[in-house]
Amino acid sequence: MSFMPTGTVYGVLLNFRAEQEALAAQMTQPPYKAPPKAPVLYVKTANTWSPHASPIALPAGVAEVEIGATVGMVIGADGDVEGFVLMNDLSIPHASFFRPPVKFKCVDGFLGIGPATTDAQDIADPAGITLEVRINGELAQTISFEGTVRSASQLLSDVSDFMTLAHGEVLMLGCDLGRPKARAGDRIEISAPGFETLSNTLVSSPEDRA
Repeated sequence: MSFMPTGTVYGVLLNFRAEQEALAAQMTQPPYKAPPKAPVLYVKTANTWSPHASPIALPAGVAEVEIGATVGMVIGADGDVEGFVLMNDLSIPHASFFRPPVKFKCVDGFLGIGPATTDAQDIADPAGITLEVRINGELAQTISFEGTVRSASQLLSDVSDFMTLAHGEVLMLGCDLGRPKARAGDRIEISAPGFETLSNTLVSSPEDRA
């Protein structure tokens, strides 16, 4: 049986240095006028969750989606991290990453969830995790978590300063710049040493198939 979260799943924006650098000029413009001082979170609601190996349907009229390969920290009973899991935080391409619109990120099925967690004690340093994203078997992106603004432990600490994460909730580490795009019919695989590979296939919506 595949792993599924038992609590809320949170994503974090702008946690990779490359993306912060690419958007630096925009961060100083109104209404923000400065980079964010605390982690910027959003929720991937339960309707978005797709187990490993399940098909993910694109909404009617949507030709392609962005792949958001990342790692989620699974929160333990004491508020620490009890495990890590691969995730695919899909979204419809959109211009702003400061306040991601719900209609682009909280689409039904738009969070692929790895088949199993890896115990936290088996991950010596989450910064050493390297993900590979493949589309139909072809390497499309490589992601090193050495490139994060906040390490896994710092992110958890900073989030815990303003909210309490409950047992079974998941906090994702963020998505790097250069997210590849995929279309209906594509098989997406996200892998990393020490993790079970996450795989989902995109399918067209019933309306588009009619």
